[in-house]
Amino acid sequence: MPIAFLTLELRMEAAHSLKDKRQVLRSLKDRLRAHFNIAVAELDPSELWQRASVGIVSISGSRDYLEGLMHNVEREATRIANNAGAEVTDSFVEFL
Repeated sequence: MPIAFLTLELRMEAAHSLKDKRQVLRSLKDRLRAHFNIAVAELDPSELWQRASVGIVSISGSRDYLEGLMHNVEREATRIANNAGAEVTDSFVEFL
């Protein structure tokens, strides 16, 4: 049974405090969870206000389904991040 793991690297130039960073991340995580059947969490929490890593995981019986799902999640995450004043600087998918 394949497991897909998507990692997104975010940059938030407008974040001037940890509170600003958390607001952007909370919005992103909540919207992705509501729209897709996935698990979302911040990876490597750091003191840097302008940078964050987000991990997204899903499991399915079909690798093809997971590839399509992760592509759609990445596209939606980019849209949500842009609307919240952030930018997805890097992303990569792993299959286990």
